[in-house]
Amino acid sequence: MMRLASVRMFRGSLVNSVNRLYSTSTSDVAVERLQGEYEGIAVFGFQRPAAKNAISKNLLKEFEEAIASVRHDRSVRVVLLRSLVPGVFCAGADLKERAAMKPEDVGPFVAKARSCISDLENLPMPVIVALDGAALGGGLEMALACDLRVAADTAKMGLVETRLAIIPGAGGTQRLPRIVGAAKAKELIFTAAILNGKEAAEVGLVNHVAAQNENGDAAYQKALELAKKIIPNGPVGVKMAKTAITRGMEVDLTTGLTIEEACYAQVIPTKDRIEGLTAFKEKRKPMYKGE
Repeated sequence: MMRLASVRMFRGSLVNSVNRLYSTSTSDVAVERLQGEYEGIAVFGFQRPAAKNAISKNLLKEFEEAIASVRHDRSVRVVLLRSLVPGVFCAGADLKERAAMKPEDVGPFVAKARSCISDLENLPMPVIVALDGAALGGGLEMALACDLRVAADTAKMGLVETRLAIIPGAGGTQRLPRIVGAAKAKELIFTAAILNGKEAAEVGLVNHVAAQNENGDAAYQKALELAKKIIPNGPVGVKMAKTAITRGMEVDLTTGLTIEEACYAQVIPTKDRIEGLTAFKEKRKPMYKGE
């Protein structure tokens, strides 16, 4: 029992120390590579408290830089998105900044946001998002581009753009129906509905829902738990599985099987595959290097 308590104390100390590192940053997007038992996880933390993490030009720029910083980093096995602002993940577009834009500047900005979110989706490693607060409009569109979504039961989610006489413009009209089905996506977008964590889980919008805790980070803790289960597995295998699933879902079954075959071919010559077989034979834990 004492040993278990020590582990829990270490875990809490690690997470708290990471939060302290974030809170001292002046950037809109804080990036931290976790250590210890969470080594291999890179956390992107949104922190624009005055604007509820609304997507501004600067936040988008820093988000692009964060994505680029991990794209080719083999030491990063999982990327985790979260908010460092209590009660909100992302309130969507920065409407104050948007109102000051010239009409001809709006389209290019939305196109840039769409491209950035697609870059997030196309990261080679799994991406998990922790929704401990409101994820509306562009905030939910970010979450839709992630591989796994975890929400607190108190979180609020919705593509609410039709309330402003516009439509989701950063992928929401395409990714939401692929996740929850076309009919449900139409209902949610047409009505600008806002779902809580439990309701989102019921329609398949999120993978897991967690009862919010007193620290307001239940979804983040669950996301860490999921990420920790991914890290020990062969990183090349995980990446190829992500590619096979993502690309295969966009085509017919015959073409999808061809994509799977091509992805499988890429894991055959890897050192990790040999390490996995050797470790199984020697009855020990494999030590994968992503090679």
